[in-house]
Amino acid sequence: MKALTSRLISDTKKNKLRHLGTTLRYSLYVITHPFDGFWDLTHEKRGSLGAANVIIVAALLTNILKLQFSSFLFVKVIWEFTNLLEIVLGFLAPIVIGCLANWGLTTLFDGKGTMKDVYMAIGYSLTPYVLIQIPMIFISNLITVQEGSLYIFLHYLSVLWCGALIISAAMMIHDYALSKTLLTLIATVVGMMVIIFMLLLFFTLVSDAIAYFISLYKEISFRFY
Repeated sequence: MKALTSRLISDTKKNKLRHLGTTLRYSLYVITHPFDGFWDLTHEKRGSLGAANVIIVAALLTNILKLQFSSFLFVKVIWEFTNLLEIVLGFLAPIVIGCLANWGLTTLFDGKGTMKDVYMAIGYSLTPYVLIQIPMIFISNLITVQEGSLYIFLHYLSVLWCGALIISAAMMIHDYALSKTLLTLIATVVGMMVIIFMLLLFFTLVSDAIAYFISLYKEISFRFY
């Protein structure tokens, strides 16, 4: 019985890993056939949250490796004055906030995509960033400033490719026309700013309240003790 149970668990893990590998490889199809790719990603269930998580983590690690190992001629980072936590949050926070803002707005404007669909779309859209930026780390250490146009070209190619994929994803998962998609994405950016403002306001009020009670406690302690 134990052997059968362990075998079932092993088979389940293998199936999950096989499914993860399949959905990861599907990202290569998505970035070259964005309209069909993103439609099948959500409607035909050819994507997975696991693959999206892997791509986002890979993009984050790529960003950190780029800051660490790229030539100082192109990327200048003074690690003594750099907070790694800020880099991580600065990369992940826009993704999370963007998902919330886009899903909230599209829900009000007849968007078909769910929060899961939006998150997966963003994850798969970051695939070109990983595929292009990693070779750029090595390229930056092999070229001079005079040859930097290649580095700049590849950088903007990765960013613009990701941007085009995000637009395509929004069109497919929400079933929008291009004009409505662009308006929704602009509204999403505004919504992200509003969310960030509300979060900053909330944490400011909380910190002020904590500081007030600490000072009140110190004052009481000073008077009675």
